[in-house]
Amino acid sequence: MTALAPASWGTTYVVTTELLPPGHPLFAGLLRALPAGLIALAITRTLPRGAWWGKAAVLGVLNIGLLFPMLFLAAERLPGGVAATLAAAQPLVVAVLAVVILGESPSAWRLVWGAIGLVGVGLVVIGPDAALDLIGVVAGLAAAASMALGLTLTKKWGRPAEAGPTAFAGWQLTAGGLFLLPLTFFVEGPPPAIDPPAVLGYLWLGLVGGLLAYVLWFRGIGSLPVTSVAVLVLLSPLVAAVLGAVLLGQTLGPVQLAGFGLALAAIVAGQLPAPTRFSAPLAAPEGISK
Repeated sequence: MTALAPASWGTTYVVTTELLPPGHPLFAGLLRALPAGLIALAITRTLPRGAWWGKAAVLGVLNIGLLFPMLFLAAERLPGGVAATLAAAQPLVVAVLAVVILGESPSAWRLVWGAIGLVGVGLVVIGPDAALDLIGVVAGLAAAASMALGLTLTKKWGRPAEAGPTAFAGWQLTAGGLFLLPLTFFVEGPPPAIDPPAVLGYLWLGLVGGLLAYVLWFRGIGSLPVTSVAVLVLLSPLVAAVLGAVLLGQTLGPVQLAGFGLALAAIVAGQLPAPTRFSAPLAAPEGISK
């Protein structure tokens, strides 16, 4: 069920380029976050308590408020494959943050399969004509870092007993949307003209890629190891590549298919316990507890 979240996020690239008005990444992020968050709050009627007001705000900015506009900006300025590959670096960042923030022992198994997954995604989605735009590259890396930090802190802080996955998702979507609200109108000005295809695109990204996906995502974070959840993010660029082949006529050659197999292997391996020869932790850097 958790894997359905990153799979739905893989549709962001084709929806952004084919349905949404260009040049408004903040507005796209705002419409993806705030309405979905308010719907979740209306359904659950549960608000944060005490310290969770601040924690929900921090998680909302990292998981939603910063992530969404960076994703849309990367999707607009880079070929979908390049943008997706930058986002696929997230498992490697999580593997490092799990040591620094969660105090977990460094694991060769996690690092190896995270790197293999990144290589596999790169083979799938980066072709010889891939263009590199500096702003787009920075946005893609910032999205990966923001999501990795948000995922790790979500695992560290857990979820309060009174909040189910829907309420927890609603807190963060609303916080992220409120963060984007003034920024959107200050930076981008008036909203763009929205035609029927754009309406469908915003509805899909808000209800499926936003509300439903994050309910499943936060439910999974609470029950799975953080590094296993992070590896599932590799599904997003794989779905993006498949949609590009099916809907946009992009082809997958032997190299792309081999990369697809590597990425899928990394996703599966990330959910399995390490073999004995990989189970011994790497030497932790001085000052980091094991």
